[in-house]
Amino acid sequence: MITLQNLTIGYKSRILLSDANTMFPEASLTSLIGRNGTGKSTLLRAIAALNSHYSGTILLNGKDLRSLSPSAMAKTLAFVSTQRTRIPSMRCVDAVAMGRAPYTNWIGRMQKEDEEIVMQSLSEVGMEAFALRTLDTMSDGECQRVMIARALAQDTPIILLDEPTSFLDMPSRYDLVTLLNRLAHDQGKCILFSTHELDIATEMCDAVALIDTPRLIHLPAKDFVSAGHLSLIFSK
Repeated sequence: MITLQNLTIGYKSRILLSDANTMFPEASLTSLIGRNGTGKSTLLRAIAALNSHYSGTILLNGKDLRSLSPSAMAKTLAFVSTQRTRIPSMRCVDAVAMGRAPYTNWIGRMQKEDEEIVMQSLSEVGMEAFALRTLDTMSDGECQRVMIARALAQDTPIILLDEPTSFLDMPSRYDLVTLLNRLAHDQGKCILFSTHELDIATEMCDAVALIDTPRLIHLPAKDFVSAGHLSLIFSK
């Protein structure tokens, strides 16, 4: 669960969000939308403790983000960036195994349980058969699934994704969000992702959060559409 209390965030002299108050619950998939430059990535990075330039409070499962140690943070939240990963010669299984770093022993060696979690995570995203393939030989959609498997292997209650459907063709976009929806509900995770795909945001998610600077509008998807908030994206 993610809770924002009186959150104000921006850069230089520009305020992107002002006094935002909302809660993203567990077992839910929420899309984060807004025009370019409104601060979708900035907000995600703040929640992921990658941007400390904000006022107000961010709570992760009831704990103040600023009070969490790096170890506690790594066991609470996983972040999948929009950057495409193409590390030559790195196998999928090795990329996913990086998600187990918070749990390995003092010399960083994985135990049998960690290896089982890695393979289970690959299986969850339909990539078990690709375990020994290298990332530089795979499509964007396949690599994105591997990065989500890494987040699953990290075993956190919260997953953030910054535009995970970028670079994907239309069928792959729907497949990916269908996967995220299933993971949120089957595993009880709080999943928040930014996107420009308005049909995906409103039709495939439990809720929609719109940054309409400096407001954050957060509603169940069906209520968001019926309230006419989509017009705000096109009206400026």
